[in-house]
Parts: sequence; structure tokens; C-alpha cells
Amino acid sequence: MAIFILIALISLLIASGFLIAFLWCVKDGQYEDDYSPPNRILFDNDSLKN
Repeated sequence: MAIFILIALISLLIASGFLIAFLWCVKDGQYEDDYSPPNRILFDNDSLKN
């Protein structure tokens, strides 16, 4: 029974780590630009292909 408690605690630590990383990315502005990534595929820019 102790192994279940240990596994639950480890999984909660990992999940909280992912939550902290996600909140850090949102706070840092990682997900603010939702316009240019879909349009980057549609419009080919030849100046980048050197």
C-alpha cells in the first residue's frame, strides 16, 4: 500500500511541475501570437531561402 502513496506523490510532483512550466510560458507571452503561425505556412517568403 505504501507504493501507491509513493507513486501518487511522484505523479503529483510531476503534474505540478508541468503546471508550473505551463503557467510560466503563459506569463512569459509564449502563446500570445496566434495570428502569424498559421499564416506563415500560407505565404511563402523567398527571402528566407538563401
